[in-house]
Amino acid sequence: MAKVTWSPGIDTVSGALAKAKKKDGHSCGDYVIGTHRVAETTSKDCNRLYLRKAESFKRTTPLQSHELDLRTRFTAVARNVAIRKKDLSKISADQTAYREQKDQPGGKKTMKSYLWSLELAAYDAQQH
Repeated sequence: MAKVTWSPGIDTVSGALAKAKKKDGHSCGDYVIGTHRVAETTSKDCNRLYLRKAESFKRTTPLQSHELDLRTRFTAVARNVAIRKKDLSKISADQTAYREQKDQPGGKKTMKSYLWSLELAAYDAQQH
């Protein structure tokens, strides 16, 4: 097994260190996933690197109708957020409303998440 030595100052490592490259919309490559933990154990080796073949990410079941609905919802809301961000008639009002709510309990901390919450609510209201 290979040993990994982390530079000083790195307390934790978690997640994909190298993601599979996408070419023409398909994954072509491997993931390198690293973990580092500090815990009391009898072993001083607390680093793990995992290689995961890209083929293991291929879906084996067809998309279900609710998954297609979620994808449609995401696409529509993302498009509406992009349009709203550029709409000069709404920018000032959105910025003011964002500033008023961001420090409130449950307030959105970024402008992007605030716009997403508005457009998600509008989309859901329109669908029901």
